[in-house]
Amino acid sequence: MRPHSLLLVVLLVLLLDQASKSAALSLLEQGRPVVVFPGFNLALGFNTGASFGLFAEIMATRPLAMAALTAALTVFFALMALRARHPFEAVGHALIVGGAAGNVLDRLRQGRVTDFLDFYWGDQHWPAFNGADIAIFLGAVLFLLPMAKRT
Repeated sequence: MRPHSLLLVVLLVLLLDQASKSAALSLLEQGRPVVVFPGFNLALGFNTGASFGLFAEIMATRPLAMAALTAALTVFFALMALRARHPFEAVGHALIVGGAAGNVLDRLRQGRVTDFLDFYWGDQHWPAFNGADIAIFLGAVLFLLPMAKRT
C-alpha cells in the first residue's frame, strides 16, 4: 500500500480515538456508569499500565517511561506497515500505529490512558477499554489473517 494511504488510516484512527476520549472525559463521571444496554456501560476509567491494566502498579509513577515504551513499539509497527507485502498486513499495522499513538497521547497529556467501554456478564466485567484498543485488536487480526491463510 502507498504510504499516504497508511498515514490516512493512522490519522483517522487517532482522530476518532481522541474525539471519543474527549467526549468521555466531558460527559462521563468516574464511578457513575451509564447503562447503554444490559451487558454494556459507558464507564469512565483510567489505565496507568499496559493492556488490561498489566503492570499498573509498576508504571503508575512512570507515565513517561510507559509512553516511551509505547512510542518505540509504535515506530516499530510503522516501519512494519511500510514494509508489509500484503494489504491486510499493512492496514493492520497502520491500525495498531493509530491506536498506540492515541494511547501515547493520553499518557503524555494526562499520565494515563482514558478508558470508557465497559462490557460485562452478570457481575463479571471485562477490563474497560477505548477506541484505540479496538483499533489495536482489529489491526492484530488483520495482520494475522494472511498468515492464517498460508497454513
